Formats: sequence, structure tokens, C-alpha cells
Amino acid sequence: MNFSISRRAALKLSIAGMATQIIGCSAPASRNSGKAIHSLSHIVKDSWAQSYDRVWIGGSYWANPMEDWQVVNGGVECLSAGGNRSIHSLTHQLVSHQPFRLSVHVKRLNIDSQDGGAGLRIGVKSEINEYRSNCFVQNGLDAGIINNQLSLGNKKADLNQEVNAHEIKLVLKGEPLGNLFVLTLDAYLLESDQHIGKLTYLAPANEVLGNVCVVSNFSITLMEPDDFTVAADTAADAQNGTRYRFSQWTLEGKAFNDAQEQNFGPILWTMYTLSNTRSDEGYVMKLSALTGPLGEKDNQEVELQVQKSGKWVSLGTSKLDPDAWTATFRIANWNEKVATPYRVVYYEKRRDGSNKPDVYTGTIQAQPVNRQLRMAALTCQNDYAFPYEPVANNVKASQPELILFSGDQIYENHGGFGVVRFPAQAAILNYLRKFYQFGWAFRDSMRNAPSICLPDDHDVLQGNLWGEGGDRMSDQAKIVGRTDAWGGYIEPIRMLNAVHKTNTAHLPDPVDPTPSSRGLSVYYTEMVYGDVSFAILADRQWKSGPDRLGIEVGKTGEGEDPLYINPEYDREDLQLLGERQENFLKQWGQDWRNHTLKAVISQTVFAGISTHQPSPDRYLKYDFDSSGWPATARNRAIDIMRQSKALHICGDTHLGTLSQYGVNEQRDSNWAFCTPAIAAGWPRWWRPDDLPLPHQNRPSHGLSQTGEYLDSFGNKIYVYAVGNPEVGQSGNRYIHAHEKGSGFGFVIFDTERKTYTIQAFRFLVDATDNNPNNQFPGWPVTIHQDENSGANKLI
Repeated sequence: MNFSISRRAALKLSIAGMATQIIGCSAPASRNSGKAIHSLSHIVKDSWAQSYDRVWIGGSYWANPMEDWQVVNGGVECLSAGGNRSIHSLTHQLVSHQPFRLSVHVKRLNIDSQDGGAGLRIGVKSEINEYRSNCFVQNGLDAGIINNQLSLGNKKADLNQEVNAHEIKLVLKGEPLGNLFVLTLDAYLLESDQHIGKLTYLAPANEVLGNVCVVSNFSITLMEPDDFTVAADTAADAQNGTRYRFSQWTLEGKAFNDAQEQNFGPILWTMYTLSNTRSDEGYVMKLSALTGPLGEKDNQEVELQVQKSGKWVSLGTSKLDPDAWTATFRIANWNEKVATPYRVVYYEKRRDGSNKPDVYTGTIQAQPVNRQLRMAALTCQNDYAFPYEPVANNVKASQPELILFSGDQIYENHGGFGVVRFPAQAAILNYLRKFYQFGWAFRDSMRNAPSICLPDDHDVLQGNLWGEGGDRMSDQAKIVGRTDAWGGYIEPIRMLNAVHKTNTAHLPDPVDPTPSSRGLSVYYTEMVYGDVSFAILADRQWKSGPDRLGIEVGKTGEGEDPLYINPEYDREDLQLLGERQENFLKQWGQDWRNHTLKAVISQTVFAGISTHQPSPDRYLKYDFDSSGWPATARNRAIDIMRQSKALHICGDTHLGTLSQYGVNEQRDSNWAFCTPAIAAGWPRWWRPDDLPLPHQNRPSHGLSQTGEYLDSFGNKIYVYAVGNPEVGQSGNRYIHAHEKGSGFGFVIFDTERKTYTIQAFRFLVDATDNNPNNQFPGWPVTIHQDENSGANKLI
């Protein structure tokens, strides 16, 4: 596949602020540059003086990292002495060459020889200068105090009085001068209003425009913790460095925009499903609303309202889960025939006794009847391409009737600052902060369409997952510093249950809610919607670990003949789905009430469709992470699934594929669509012809790397289409994701014709313009229901 960008595509990128270097723009622009920009017309003050003590610091801000900050007595305090801890303004950025002013009160909470300074940072922007992506950039133009000096850009000057633990006021002003800004920083002792220092600095306008934030320890290099971080004791941590408190942060001036629509919380986003229970409860609508982690004195309830006859009617309140910070509503006998506007309301208690309402709106769509059901299918969003605007905007514009996120909504690297694994409370906050990036990117689509969201290995902060039913991972993982080579879970059960709840609380009730080992919650279930029944599985929760067979992940199989099927890597007692889910699939496959098509939803494909990783010339024979292993359990699952004539829809591999399973013979079982990754991280290639592996019956389209093969575990697979990537090289996040084969899938269920039309779109396209080059080679494809049991028509 040759990668090139046409002039037309480049123009699209320029509008989105994505190809500024390619088309010669002097400064990057946000995708929001196409919207009307409202200048700030008043002084903006922080909300902390009216907030109760809590971790989540408010909807107008993003904290890096969230778990290191807390509202305390009307200000915000950094709990860590680590470097580059920051709080960004979400609703106001410096966007124009006009005057501005910022001020903030700063106080050292402890004094130590290691002082990284604190104050204001301006000109914070990524290569696309989009306000959300800017939040994770760890540099800009700093203005503040460090030791007993005033610091502005590369200038420093001694203060005329020792600051020590005194609270000071920093005031930063910017005045336009040609293509420059004249910046002035003043420092005052707050208790006496004594002026103790002043600096001026000339800066090019493009170094000033962008996000603004307050920063604790701006001169200390950000150090990423290792993969097994235990949350540091705050008091002990404070002894090794300086911590800071900030309050009375103000912004003013027409250089700032005023974008209240960029507020993120208290209600962060919602997810919902609608399903026919085929019982006296009729259709059940389940909705989850997520907030940030609140405090003991905060309101702990969320209200759901719907619009009836032009009026808002309350359907009751739901209490927020104190770990997952998710409120779940379950409404039986929902009228599935009409689209129903809804709103979720949270009343934020204020210190002055008032309540500030936050209202989040959306629509529960009417169930599709006598028309196609269109489902967007997405997976794997590595945050190097955050906020994934090309994909997110395509999904929103396509207005699907259903959205699937099949796993890896986050990765361990999300947002930086490492992984905190113990104790459970700290691990949960670390996870939630990463998970919030997912909702931040896709909430506008989820508010108006039902969504299925499944956790996978990276969602539980592991490189791979063989869940062993919930068992604890071996201590050997800690010794070698890896989470991707042993069965079981590394995180505390309390944290894992929070992961399940944030992802799946809105799904239909579990078929059997009995927890698995150690009290780990379960979520496998059925959803009947739009004349289609979806079996929703956890294909890794009960999966056996490779350590049972002494397998060394990433090493076992090196040097083996690619054609050799090693019998030592399979055993009758090894599990894939586990007995409980196998029994569920058997019953589900025989139950055809109130639907005509079926689909199985799970995390990944039941075959090893990968030959090279993480580079196109590195052959890796065995990918035990795939659900092609263990082979016996895989074949048993497909034997069960065949009777349902279901299409299998999944993700995880970072490689879009369309294939058909074989058990007793080639092409005797279900088709599987493994969707492209939203933002592919670890790259995989399917290049069997280059080894070469023998194949038969190449599809009529004649594309290379397709046809009937045996994978490395001996599984029969017919690969019809594959979206092999290139090597990602671009410094632009969106072009880089496109190069790596990223994108998204679409499945159109035609219940009248009993067909599935499967589409696989590239990352940097307009999916609505019907350009045939928008999709990967071999797509789109339409298959009939009967082909999922081996009655093949497609050649």
C-alpha cells in the first residue's frame, strides 16, 4: 500500500489543523478554528473557592495527573513533589494577538532544597493545537518563582525578599508589539501587597498562543514511574521536594477565547443501551452517567429526566458509585417506538449554600424497524493520536444506530505519569483519569446512540490478559517487571470491578451475575435491538494463561519452522471462553425469539492472523494473545457459535481483517470482522506469502496475503481482506495514525435480506463522501447469514 496525500486531502487536513507542515501554514490551527470564536469579555475566576474538598477539581479544568491534585479549603494543592504537574483551563485559551492578563496566588506547602518552581505556563500546544491534545504537552513559556527568584522564559531575577512559606501573587500581562508579545511578570507578597520582583520578556506570538495552565515544579523533568508503581505516601513524598498550593486564578483580555462548550463535567458523559427482554419488562433502557471523583460533602446523586409532551419529567435519581463514579439507571417497559430526548442533571453543592446545576442532554433513539441497523465498530485508541478527531467526527457524521467499542479504550501510557497499581484507591484514580480521555473524545456520539463498551487487557492496565477467571497474577510478573506474560490479573479486584462498571454498567443485565474468582464481576449478556441479537462476551476473563504450559511470551517458538504445528502448545483442559460462557452461547444460538440476525461481540478474533510484529520484517510465529490460542478451546467455541449463524465482530489486534473460521474443514464456520484500531499502537502485519505459507483458494479479487491458510496454532482460516499498515513515521499524530493502518469499521445489518455489509475505513478520510479509496483493500463486503455456517456464496 502506497501512502500519499492528495491536494484535496491536504486541504481537508488544513481545515482540521492536521497538516500545517505539509501545506506550509505558519502556525498550527485547531479543528475548532472553523467555528466562531468568542472573545473573553469579562474576568474569569477559578471555581475552587466555592468547591468542597475533593479530587476532581472542576469541569473547567484538566489536571495532570488528576490523582496528584485535590481541592482543599478553597484552593488546589499538588499532592506530589514530582515535576510538571499542571492544571489547564479548558474553556479559555490564548487565541489572538491582543492584550491579556493572568494572575494566581501561589504558596509553598513545604520547603525543601529541591524546588522546581511554580506559577503560570502559556503557549502550551501540540502539533495540531487542539485544546484537549494541548493538555498533555509538558512545555511552554513558564512564568513563576523558583527558589527565591522570579522566572520568565529564559530570564531570571532575584526577588527582593525571601518568599519562604509566604503566599505570593503572580501577575502576567501580555501586550502586542508587531508580531511579538511584550510579557511582564510581577510578584507581590499577598499579606502586605508588597512588590517583590518584576521581569519583562519579548516572545513571538506563536510561542504565547495556546493553552494556559498553572504548574507545580515546572523546572523538574517529568519522570515516568515504572510499570509497578505503588502510590507514594504523601508525607514521605513531600520530604523529597516542594509542593505548591494555587488559588485565585484569574484570566482576562480579548486574547482569550470564551468556549463554555469545552467544559468537561461534573457530568462527563453518558452511555446507554436499549434491549428487548422478551419478558413482562418489555424493552429495558439502561443508562450510565459518569462524573469525576467527588468529595464527601458533594452531592452524591444524579437525576434522569425525559421529555414528554414538551415537558421534562423525572425518572428518578441514582447514587454515584464511590469507586467508579458512575450512576446507573434501569428503566423497564421503555417505549422503543419513539425517539426520546433525555437529560441528566447534577446539582453541584457550593460552599455558600447554593446549588449549581449541570445538565447533560441526549436522545434515546427509537429502535430501527423495517430498516437497516448501522453499527460503527471501533477498537484500540492509543493516545498518541488523541483526540482522534478524524474518526470521532466520522462516527458522529455517520449517525449510526449503534456504536461498539470492543476494548482498549485506554493504554497504560494514556496521559503520561505512569501506572499506579497499589493500593486500590490510588489505582482506581489513576485508571479513571486515563479512562476519561475516552469519553472526552467520543461522548458526542454516545449521547445520542446506544453503545456497547467492553474492557480488554489494556483497560485493566496489562500488556496481555489471560484472566484465569479472575485469579491473581503470579509474583513473577513483579520480579521481571512485565504484565504481559502470565495468567491472571495484576490489579486489585476493587479496581478491576471499577473498570467493569465504568465500561459495562449500561449494558443489559448479565445473564448470570455470579462473580468469578475473588469476587470479580461479570458482564457477558445478550442485547436484542433492531431485529438483531448480540451475544456480548468476555473472551479473556476465563482464558487460560500461557504459563500453564511453560510458554515464554515473545520467545517461545523462535526458530521453529513456520509450517510446524507444535502439539505441546495445546491441551484439552485449557480454556478460552470458559464453561459459563460456552453454555450461554449454546442457549443463545438456539433462541430466535424477536430477531432474525445474530452477532457475537467480543474482544478479539478467534485466529492468529498475524505473522510479523512490531515491524514488517520481524517474524513472530506465536501470538498467544490472540484467541486462536488455545486451539482446542477455540474450535469448541466456534463449533458452538456456528449454529447461531452469527457474524463475529471484534478488535484488539491493531490490524483490520475479514476472515472466515474453519474447524473440520476450511470455511465451514462463522465469518469474523476484526476492526481497524482507532489509533494503532503495537503494529502487526499479516504477511504469510512472504514466508511463504501455503495457501489455497485466493478470493476472486486477487489481493495478496489472502486465501485459505493454517495459522501457527493449526487453525483453519480463510482471510478475505487485510488492512496491513505501513511504518508510522510522521510527526503529525493524525498522519502517523493513518500510516499505521488505523481507522474504524461499520457493519450494516439488513434483517430483511439477512445480510451483513462490512466496511473498513482508513483514519484520514471523509467516510460520508462515498470515495471508494476511503476503505482498505478488499472492503466493503456483503455476506449472507447462511455463510456463517459454511453455506458459502462469496468467492
